[in-house]
Amino acid sequence: MLTKRDFYINGQWVAPAASRDYQVINPSNEEPCAVISLGDQADTDAAVAAAKAAFPGWAATPPKERARLVAAILDQYNARLQEFAEAISVEMGAPIDFSLSDQAPCLPWHTKNFLKAFEKIEWVRPLGPEAPNSAVIMEPIGVVGLITPWNWPVNQIALKAIPAMLAGCTCVLKPSEESPLNAMLFAEFCHDAGIPAGVFNLVNGDGAGVGSQLSTHPDVEMISFTGSTRAGKAISKAAAETLKRVTLELGGKGANLLFADADDKAVERSVLHMMENTGQSCNAPSRLLVERSVYDKTVARAAEVANSIKVGPAQEAGPHIGPVVNKRQWEQIQGYIQKGIDEGARLVAGGPGLPEGFNRGFYVKPTIFADVKPGMTIEREEIFGPVLAIIPFETEEEAVKIANDTPYGLTNYVQSGDPTRANRLSHVLKSGMVEMNGKSRGAGSFFGGVKQSGRAREGGIWGLEEFLEPKGVSGYDFTLKTAAE
Repeated sequence: MLTKRDFYINGQWVAPAASRDYQVINPSNEEPCAVISLGDQADTDAAVAAAKAAFPGWAATPPKERARLVAAILDQYNARLQEFAEAISVEMGAPIDFSLSDQAPCLPWHTKNFLKAFEKIEWVRPLGPEAPNSAVIMEPIGVVGLITPWNWPVNQIALKAIPAMLAGCTCVLKPSEESPLNAMLFAEFCHDAGIPAGVFNLVNGDGAGVGSQLSTHPDVEMISFTGSTRAGKAISKAAAETLKRVTLELGGKGANLLFADADDKAVERSVLHMMENTGQSCNAPSRLLVERSVYDKTVARAAEVANSIKVGPAQEAGPHIGPVVNKRQWEQIQGYIQKGIDEGARLVAGGPGLPEGFNRGFYVKPTIFADVKPGMTIEREEIFGPVLAIIPFETEEEAVKIANDTPYGLTNYVQSGDPTRANRLSHVLKSGMVEMNGKSRGAGSFFGGVKQSGRAREGGIWGLEEFLEPKGVSGYDFTLKTAAE
């Protein structure tokens, strides 16, 4: 078992101010895989103080030099990719092949896209021809607190820490206590890449402890949080006392509209996307809305696909799905499956209990319910597990009404061979993102939602500018150049 009690503060690994051990559990076998410490106020204060002291120098560092140092993180990643992927796999249950192909590569993917977008930032912008001596100067907001989840751990670190540092901010990261090992490796990458002391800091802890301390800290100018809607509301309330900027990427209950003219792979694609990462994705297409004329055929095919999905330990190679992250999550998912049965939905694949052949580990059967009615618990609430609800519709208008009748608004999906319909739906579906016919969002696009999915815009130029503040200046002489330009 690994011992990783120290925090990364001001360019050094330091012991916690007080002993508060926490065991990280391997969800594949329910055994401890590491022990970390949970920080307290003294640790948070030390990390914030280090970030505050480093901010003036880092903000004044020329953008090209910041970009060079951040790009050097990728050299460390490339040298330690296997170790990085194995850490993610063991702590949160991503099968090792999936961790190598999808989870770990989120770091270079986002970093390279941010570096491209970074080249396009106008640090000093003319207001316009009508005001030739008025300027808008883009400046880093200051010290930022980054609070990241366990389900796509490095994805969220990359979407927060990389643009924050590029923008000239200094930061304190509190990763999920369920999946801290990859974050600690990221801290080592930053150190070995030459990121100056205090620019990036890491304190492990839980939401009630370090998370709340960052949210209320007077020297933290911004909180960037990814997690549950419930926690996002609490952070917003806590941060209001100091009038911080708060960006939230929260839950989802994505609708996937499948029409009769969808291509032959649409059903398989939809089910596999739902079950990816064992259903633990906020943008999962968890409600499959199906046109009535192809409903029975779609239900049968969806059940066939779900029944073909293998479940297995994270350390084993192969295209299976792994366990969910912990016992609490497993029990919550089981409760939702039972709720679906009790409320009258038709179980066509999977169901309650452990998959056949397992007596330990937090494994869930890939589960599909048909004949789900709007308003059922499994149709309304985010399950965050491999559970798909299938709902019939008669008309396009009815499908849109069902899709939009949710407190969430992260990602919706369209499966249709009619490009006019697809375009039309992209305008009326109430979500921050719409993906059509299995096409992923392009490089440099943002990730973010509306309504109770939060309103963060992470990725590309939008993700960089979340960490910048515009300053309006009159009487500016554009014939002179600054370091930022």
